[in-house]
Amino acid sequence: MNFDNVKKNLEAAGYAVSVFETAADAALYLNSAIDQKTVGFGGSITLDRLGLYESLSTHNEVFWHWRLKGDKTAKEMLGLATTAKIYLSSVNGLSENGEIINIDGTCNRVAATLYGHEKVYLVVGNNKIAENFDKALWRARNIAAPLNARRLGAKTPCAEQGDRCYDCKSEGRICKALSVLWRKPGGTDVEVVLINEALGY
Repeated sequence: MNFDNVKKNLEAAGYAVSVFETAADAALYLNSAIDQKTVGFGGSITLDRLGLYESLSTHNEVFWHWRLKGDKTAKEMLGLATTAKIYLSSVNGLSENGEIINIDGTCNRVAATLYGHEKVYLVVGNNKIAENFDKALWRARNIAAPLNARRLGAKTPCAEQGDRCYDCKSEGRICKALSVLWRKPGGTDVEVVLINEALGY
């Protein structure tokens, strides 16, 4: 994929943008860029695929509710991640115009990507990019959300059918908040890391 257009639009919206051909190259870059910091992770198959928890943990203090340590609970790890200096997440959809979309159930990712950190890195595989806002939103609701609901074992129509969002009223619904970044948030340094591989949901 040629990232020139989306890179240009993201930069015009105020983001720093890095582009990599492979996940391995992006992981090396992030491991060198983040050093001696507290680091929070949002739930992300993309970050897991890059092996960033393992590499960053060797020279940073990393908090991720997918990797509990000591006697910390998942809720405690979520709180520590929210107050870390650096925060890493992926996204559910990114339009070529530069609009960034996330859907969340616990809402830790939505909250943490908006404010409060020294720097936020949004790591995005080429499969997350859509032509325009409507298609990026459609992707987030009808591709990413059902796959994540199924991964989490949610008792929802989208998890059971695996085909689309049903806008359900299920207790296990994971679509409880939607964030759209039209431009970089004013109080946080945000870098979008684009990778020319399909990563995550």
